[in-house]
Amino acid sequence: MTSFFRSADGRRAGGASLDRRSMLRGTLAAGAGIAFGQVLFSGVAQAYSWSRTLGQGDTGADVTELQIRVAGWAADSAGHSRVGLDGDFGAGTLAAVKRFQAAYGLTADGSVGPNTQAKLNALEQSDGSTTHFNWSEFVDQSTGNFNGGKLSAAQVKENARRCMYKLEALRKKLGDKPITVNSGFRSIAHNADIGGASDSMHLYGTAADLDVSGVATKTVYQKAETCGFSGLETYTVDHQHVDSRADLGRDWWWEDGTI
Repeated sequence: MTSFFRSADGRRAGGASLDRRSMLRGTLAAGAGIAFGQVLFSGVAQAYSWSRTLGQGDTGADVTELQIRVAGWAADSAGHSRVGLDGDFGAGTLAAVKRFQAAYGLTADGSVGPNTQAKLNALEQSDGSTTHFNWSEFVDQSTGNFNGGKLSAAQVKENARRCMYKLEALRKKLGDKPITVNSGFRSIAHNADIGGASDSMHLYGTAADLDVSGVATKTVYQKAETCGFSGLETYTVDHQHVDSRADLGRDWWWEDGTI
């Protein structure tokens, strides 16, 4: 039996009524004749090597990586707040770090030393995905890879990784409730087949459509307002769409406004 849900930009998309996470981790790959391990997991990533304690005023590639990992802690309350991925440890990054530290039982002093770095690395799986989200949940559902979108496969995959860290924060804020990703990246061809908008954020790998069992979609929307997501579809449908369109230089779009 097939159900339908609205896609990133208000279009309808088909989705199996089975547990989407289980399907994408196994049966979908087998049915499509695609081995995700061969396509995506050709190498084993190592935990990020933090070479110094980071604090306000620091700059560099390691600060950018920090910003990616704490981007989901952009705010305490609803507002158009996001952590800039600019490699500059400013006030916004400092506040996000403190929120991350407090949420994980660390000293919330904004200093990113060994304890905080260890917790940041604990959220990373060996293949570069995050603890509670897998690459297989974000690949194009028709091809099983990150090809055929509006950006290179490498950049799409990186955008998906950045989305995962925001979703880790959202999951934590929802009381560690499991989040199912129904739709992540879509190729241009697959997006057209399901009637998606021609410039859907799914085409860039920066979007996800979510289900959280036992949690009202409105609650998911409200928590997502604090996670740096600059695109939120209405909570009045059977899933919650989130995206980071501002990271691509787009205007913020919260369909139901601030609630």
